[in-house]
Amino acid sequence: MTTKLETLDDLIELTKAAPPVRVGIVCAEQREVLETVHDAQARGLIRPLLIGDPDAIAEKAREIGFEIDPDAVVAAWSEEQAAATGAGLLGGGGVDTLMKGFIHTDVFMKALLSSSANLRVPGRRVSHVFIADIPAYPRLLAITDAAVNIAPDLTAKAQILQNAIDVMRSLGIERPKAAILSAVETVNVLIESTTDAAALSVMARRGQIKGAEVDGPLAFDNAVSMKAAEVKGIASPVAGAADIVLTPDLVSGNILAKNLEYLAGATLAGLVVGLKAPIVLSSRADPPAARLAALALARKLAPPEPEYQLRPALDHTDDALDGCCAPMPEEACFPKAGA
Repeated sequence: MTTKLETLDDLIELTKAAPPVRVGIVCAEQREVLETVHDAQARGLIRPLLIGDPDAIAEKAREIGFEIDPDAVVAAWSEEQAAATGAGLLGGGGVDTLMKGFIHTDVFMKALLSSSANLRVPGRRVSHVFIADIPAYPRLLAITDAAVNIAPDLTAKAQILQNAIDVMRSLGIERPKAAILSAVETVNVLIESTTDAAALSVMARRGQIKGAEVDGPLAFDNAVSMKAAEVKGIASPVAGAADIVLTPDLVSGNILAKNLEYLAGATLAGLVVGLKAPIVLSSRADPPAARLAALALARKLAPPEPEYQLRPALDHTDDALDGCCAPMPEEACFPKAGA
């Protein structure tokens, strides 16, 4: 039976029976980060390990009345050292997941993707998923990829989409509806995102992408508004009811997510998936509610168990997906410093 998730509060409620997840907070010396950690610990969501400058962490914690256990602080004196320490702890099983604190994303991700961290899963693409709570929309909406893959090709998009499907299924949405976005609803060979969308739809029908209803190309209005789809004569099992939207590239995904956040009052919980454990990739400007929901999501996807994998276990890892969707070179995908 499909779980009904309308808000991020529903997501937090969904995880309340699970044991607290062990989270390493990389560069924890920021007031807003520590406020979120304090709240999440008080709710029983997490057991934090604070990585960063111990004196700065202690000072910021005192400002908000947060009593921290000195044994729960790991000293690191730079962003690079903190990121490497966090990656090492995760790879060695010292924590179940990581949360980005007051650190630049490129420094954080570089440490996680390093071969020495041993966090990569062979044959699996790393991607980002926003779970958006939008007041005007009656369900949570997954937006991918707005933070990691810059200009994915068709094979990369297939794996990015599968990652998002796996996330939504793990939240209890048995067969999520995924809209492949473009500017128009018809295939136009001059607009590559429309041909990619058509190919992804066929791949889903043939079982190369599993566990979802997939349709595209769809413009964003048709993906989330049944009225817009009806006016345009679009007959689709996804139109007007999308649980997932796959954007053409990082720029369009980032613009969409920030438009929803700043102009439509949305709250977005961001997570990196595709590594051995999910990673909370919060923005330094995120409100506490977004960080709290992202921690709850990580708690759901990375329970404190010996093996890091999404649950429920999915059955596509050994089938044709790996053969047809080899990742494009990473240097063509991941944001670099200054990008």
